[in-house]
Amino acid sequence: MPSVLACINTLCASSFSIDEVIYTCPRCGALVEYRDEGLSLDPHQSAKLWRARRMSNLPVDQSGVWRFRELLAFANPETDRIVTLREGNTPLLDAPRAAAYAGLDSLTFKHQGFNPTGSFKDNGMTAGSTVGLRLGMKRVACVSTGNTSASMAAYAAAAGMTPIIFLPHGNISYGKLAQALEYGALTLQVEANFDQILALVRVLADELGIYLLNSVNPFRIEGQKTIMVEMMDQLDWRLPDWVVVPGGNLGNISAFGKAFRELKAMGFVERLPRFAVVQAEGSAPFSDYFRDRGEFQPVTSPETLATAIRIGDPVSWPKAIDAVDSSSGVVCKVSEQEIADAKAVVGQCGIGCEPASAATLAGLKQLVASGQVDKSAAVVAVLTGNVLKDPDYIFKYHTGQLKTPAGALLNSTFGNAPVVVPNEPGRIADIINQRT
Repeated sequence: MPSVLACINTLCASSFSIDEVIYTCPRCGALVEYRDEGLSLDPHQSAKLWRARRMSNLPVDQSGVWRFRELLAFANPETDRIVTLREGNTPLLDAPRAAAYAGLDSLTFKHQGFNPTGSFKDNGMTAGSTVGLRLGMKRVACVSTGNTSASMAAYAAAAGMTPIIFLPHGNISYGKLAQALEYGALTLQVEANFDQILALVRVLADELGIYLLNSVNPFRIEGQKTIMVEMMDQLDWRLPDWVVVPGGNLGNISAFGKAFRELKAMGFVERLPRFAVVQAEGSAPFSDYFRDRGEFQPVTSPETLATAIRIGDPVSWPKAIDAVDSSSGVVCKVSEQEIADAKAVVGQCGIGCEPASAATLAGLKQLVASGQVDKSAAVVAVLTGNVLKDPDYIFKYHTGQLKTPAGALLNSTFGNAPVVVPNEPGRIADIINQRT
């Protein structure tokens, strides 16, 4: 069977050419995903090849996405222009202090903040922008609270396409917005929330011939699945017990589930790791659905200081529930205080992350305490963004000024405020000796 865009609704099961610009099935409205039913790789030889490419100076080999290009057969480096900023190649970092905070014997972070624009979005954007070029698109667009816009603007600029960004007016991270402006994006601040704007942009994209690069884009998911392939290469193909990820629009967990389903089908792994998805309490429709298993109910006015996961109607939730269920995984939600404290603990490890990333550690602490994750489990937690994505949040937390969206002051449990000192060596020496 050739590569296709396939409807994920098993009752519909329609398929379409990968050259069609579609994001949802025109027959039933469900999401579509890229499938290559003929894909068959030799695990030993493929793992050996992917490792050997680390030594190459070719741009496609230096990319931590295209290094695994046998899994991305929709693009051919021999005939297609691959848009790459050398994304991926993000480290696994041991974090003993964070492990102790969560109640674990050990904990490893897969830190996507080491990407070119500082977040996991680059793994997907290199794939989506490459396909956009192949399809002859001149303009690309996304709806974003920050990371997606920064990434899309950079990759569109590198590809010579025009990036158009739609974002909610106000309550955004200027560290992320600054990136989009710097990369030359036309930036439109709309007086609506993320989900309302996404519906608006879907209409405009069809009318104006703009290629949409939100997580509804099936090729974005393909790029993001390589995060797990790279992780397994770094672990020498030793499967972790748990992979923990923040949940916003749920593209990452959808991609991770797809990655492991494909790896298992080809014999790279014998089973799936268990997935844990962590949401913020004020933006937790997926967590609520997982608990009740009734009708999926979007949150009409999502709120959280972790802006990267402030999404009330995550488009990828059907894919995400399949990923969680097939791995016997769990979903939970955490408070603003739990996120803020966990973020400070990540910082104390010398690692740092954006607020949404810290939801993973906050969720792990909760899951270990409830007995759902064993303290001796091998756990990889994904940090999705760089520490400098939201500097205002950090300063306010450490100086006791951070407030919830409702205006309640959060505790600076691990606060580390700057100290004003006089220009007197003796006084400064006393302060240093008292603090260290």
